[in-house]
Amino acid sequence: MAKYLLLKHYRGGPAPTVDYPPMDRWTPEEVDAHVQFMRDFAARLEESGEFVEHQALAPGGAFVRSDGEGRPPVTDGPFAETKDLIAGWTVIDVESWDRAMQVASELSDAPGPGGTSLHEWLEVRPFYGVQAAVTE
Repeated sequence: MAKYLLLKHYRGGPAPTVDYPPMDRWTPEEVDAHVQFMRDFAARLEESGEFVEHQALAPGGAFVRSDGEGRPPVTDGPFAETKDLIAGWTVIDVESWDRAMQVASELSDAPGPGGTSLHEWLEVRPFYGVQAAVTE
């Protein structure tokens, strides 16, 4: 088994195949349907033993770094580019890169406005030490 990060982006990556508005402009019913899809998706992966965790990110945040011992941390931000880019993630533990691709493809089908598939791009990243043999 190998762990993979399925990273959901609001923007970034290849151009979207569906032009949909940001989630804050969806109807409450559309948001509920999307959230229910995510819950059902996680439940299916839990049943197969492939689910590790998933999280959605709240807006806001800041970059921080150490400025040396005894000094307060240095912060900058929040950076809209980051909060607008990263929506959340799912961590899976699967047998192969091909299975990770299959799971990511299923997640990409989450419903958006009007109940249509988002066909969203997901970034799939193996955890360090995992060899990801991309197949086409």
